[in-house]
Amino acid sequence: MTAAPASAGPFQITVQPSGRAFSSEGGEAILEAAIRQGVGMPYGCKDGACGSCKCRKLEGTVVHGPHQAKALSAEEEANGLILTCCAVPQSDIVLESRQVTDESAFPVRKMPSRVSAMEKVSHDVMIVKLQLPANDTLRYHAGQYIEFILRDGARRSYSMANAPHNGPGVELHIRHMPGGKFTDHVFTAMKEKEIMRVEGPFGSFFLREDSDKPMILLASGTGFAPIKSLIEHMQFKGIQRHATLYWGGRRPGDLYMDAWVRERLAEMPNLKYVPVISNALPDDNWTGRTGFVHKAVMEDHPDLSGHQVYACGAPIVVDSARAEYSARARLPAEEFFADSFTTEADKH
Repeated sequence: MTAAPASAGPFQITVQPSGRAFSSEGGEAILEAAIRQGVGMPYGCKDGACGSCKCRKLEGTVVHGPHQAKALSAEEEANGLILTCCAVPQSDIVLESRQVTDESAFPVRKMPSRVSAMEKVSHDVMIVKLQLPANDTLRYHAGQYIEFILRDGARRSYSMANAPHNGPGVELHIRHMPGGKFTDHVFTAMKEKEIMRVEGPFGSFFLREDSDKPMILLASGTGFAPIKSLIEHMQFKGIQRHATLYWGGRRPGDLYMDAWVRERLAEMPNLKYVPVISNALPDDNWTGRTGFVHKAVMEDHPDLSGHQVYACGAPIVVDSARAEYSARARLPAEEFFADSFTTEADKH
């Protein structure tokens, strides 16, 4: 988590309208304190890059650690918005955040893992399966993520692509970022039986089962991984809500589990699927939807006021969807749930 300025503390943090309260130690960011005490607040990257943890400060004073302007602009900060992942209280704080849950049932834990299987499913996507300790079950919500802890202390985050009932191991979809220290290793040197240290679960991206609203499942690239986990969970639990998956890629091969999705369609009558390709070539013989995947949603659903949206993938897709669905399609801000896949480059 991003280093932040020190403060005396401890301070009390109260979250409205739920009334949940917890304390932060000196120099501890609000989100770090919430995770430590099992208070589930919305967040994604934990590094001030994605903006998923943005909320309104009603009372008190905070100091922000380093963060990206695209995640929190100076104007937004002046208007009382903060990023809980890098906001350090300087006094007692009252926040407004409507997506607060009790996550104490799923404590964050560190554990060893063993690479049990690897499958290259496209030119730049590897499915990696990890075996976890048999006597140490990782409990998580479908849609959450884990972090690899590398030897130098650096971390890399990947969403679980399998729902918890499809454990006890986890499935990850890793996209190759040429020049990236970790993904270069995955694609050139990683072998089965390799031992990796992981920590999790993290993230506030999971299905809100207290709603019966129809859902838009929006994925770009490997943003499909947590969406796949949600679909597995829905099928396992017998959840009958209507859901439409919009999965976008540059070329048809980027939809690397298209066949898996189509198999689910035959088994889940309330699930629909709209694949969208942005840069098809003549040789692809693509006859489906083209363009930007988030815009395809608005073409089909100009009024999203009665929907929930679950969006995962590249920050530009998630950010564009969040802004445009609210401004142009009447989606309530509190019904947009996202996991923005920030890379190391996005954090600097």
